[in-house]
This record gives sequence, C-alpha cells and structure tokens, in this order.
Amino acid sequence: MQGPFVSRIMLLEILIVLLALAFTFTNGFQDASSIGATFIASRSATPKEGMLLVACMSFLGAMLGGSAVAFTLAGLVTLSSTEETLLVLMVALLTASSWNIAAWKFALPSSSTHSLVGGLIGAGISAAGTGNVNWGFGAFLSPTHELTGVTLVLFFFVASVMIGFFGSYAMHRITSIALRNAQKTVNKTLIRLNWIAAAAMAFFNGANDTQKQMGIIALALVAASPEGLTGIPFWVRLACAVLLAAGTISGGWRIMNTLGNRIFKISPVHSFDSQFFSAASLGISTLAGAPVSSNQVISMSVLGVGAAENPKKVRWTTGKHILIAMASTFVVTMAIAALLYRILAPFMGV
Repeated sequence: MQGPFVSRIMLLEILIVLLALAFTFTNGFQDASSIGATFIASRSATPKEGMLLVACMSFLGAMLGGSAVAFTLAGLVTLSSTEETLLVLMVALLTASSWNIAAWKFALPSSSTHSLVGGLIGAGISAAGTGNVNWGFGAFLSPTHELTGVTLVLFFFVASVMIGFFGSYAMHRITSIALRNAQKTVNKTLIRLNWIAAAAMAFFNGANDTQKQMGIIALALVAASPEGLTGIPFWVRLACAVLLAAGTISGGWRIMNTLGNRIFKISPVHSFDSQFFSAASLGISTLAGAPVSSNQVISMSVLGVGAAENPKKVRWTTGKHILIAMASTFVVTMAIAALLYRILAPFMGV
C-alpha cells in the first residue's frame, strides 16, 4: 500500500507544481500587463519598450522581493491530511487559472490574487470545514490588533484600492495646480518620471504576484514533510520570475486597452499620478506580507486620476464593471472551488 500512496502523492505534487507555473504565466498577462497600461497609453513609451521594462522589472521583483506574502498565503488553510492538502492546492489553482482566462477573454482586469485566495478558502472549507481556515478575526480583535490570515488579506484588499483611488485623486489635484502654467516641454520631464514610476510599480508587482505561486509550490513540496515550510527553493523563485515576465510580454494587450483607453484618455501627467500611488500601495502591501491585486490597485488609481481631472470624461460604466468583477471574485471562486473539491475528492481517494 505504501508504494501506491507515495506514487499518488508524488503525482499530485508534480501536477500542482505544473499548475502553479501555468498560473504564474496567466498571472503575467492578467496582472503584470496592467502595469504598462497607462505608461504606454500616455505615449511615455512604445508598446515594445514599455512591455520590456515591465517584464524585466517584474522579473527582478520576483527574484528580490522576499517571502512575506508567500508565508501569508501558505498559512491561510491548515489541513491534517497530506492528500487533502494537495487536493485543496490543486483545486485552488484550477479555479484561479480558469478565472484568469475568463477575465482575460472579456478583457476585464479582475484579480488573480483574490481568485487564488478564494479558491484556497473554498476548497479548504469543503475539505475540512471552516475551523481549518485562518480567519484571523480573533487576533485582530485582541488588544494587539494583529493582522493575520484572511483578515490581513481583506484589510489590504480594501486599503490598497483606497490608497490607489484617493491617493491618485489627491496627487492629480496637486499636480494640476502645480503645472497649471507649465509649458508643454514639461511632458519630457513627466515621461522620464513615468519610466521611474513604471519600473517601481513593476518591481513591486513582481514581488507580490509571484510569491503567491511560490507559497503554493512550497506547500506542495513539503506537504508530506514533518519539517514544515522553511523557505522558498531558488529554482521555484526563478521559474516563477521567468514565467511572469513571459506572460507579461505575450498576452496582456486586451487588458491594457481597457485600462489605458476605455476609462478615459491618458496623458503623461495622468500616467505618473496613477503610477506613483499604485507603486506605493503595492510596495506597502508587499512589505506587510499581504497578497493584493495589482489590477485592482491600478484600476482604482486610474479612476481616481480621471475623477480629479474631470468626472464627466470618465467612462464610469467600465469602472462599474471592474468593481463588480472585484467584488464577485472572492465569492464566486470560493463557491467554484468548494464544488470542484467535492467532485474530485472521490476520484482522488480523499
């Protein structure tokens, strides 16, 4: 019996690693491509220049961005059975990858981050009930008000988009006043600043995005090991970095068009104001170990700049669709993952 058990575990681990790497690629065109949207739409860079910059900085962010987010994701669900753990991870990845592809098909900048978190929670509840999910409510209500687990994710889900919207709104009001008498040559300076802001935003995007997949792979690799999760193997970090960069270059043009053209017309000053607070929001969240959605942060920052410029010129219908996608991601992916786990568990012998 031991032989078949080990073989089944190894097969599940290999499948999870492959799914996580595939998800990283889809994450590249779903999330990382949004980084270049305003940068390129404002004509601060050509599409080729912009996407190469985003891909390179996302790669560096993935390699140098630490592991705090990975450990947060790894601690969301705790299961006693190795096979349950592996099946939950597989279902979460299948759910999140399907959500990414569906959102890409309809050109909506949805959240691959929250689809993965929703998939983990939904499958975890289906496997062993709500008690095995690290909700974090008790720690938050304690005297120390510690942010952990799902509470940490939800807190930064709200905080990151609020920073993106209101920060960019305020930033654009300030720059509009400061540049009201400026000559058109100021655009040259703004374009240079856009390159810096886009590079910073891509770096933090890469750092935050790939850590989610790193955490999943590390969990799968140590699921049958008593030592637990002690670090992210170098080959895992490198593979995720390469695939995120490849996905960024290959498939993000549809979502880029939504953010760069369908909300309102972007100029270099709009791009800079949006990118500045998007980078700040992503950086703060990454340092806090919170998995957030770069798509949602960037979308809200673009809406914030547009609202500050002229609310009448903003295509709020597109913004409404983005907000609906944001709000529905958690619930829908939790339900899909819970159902999928129930379907697959009997066939996997769990």
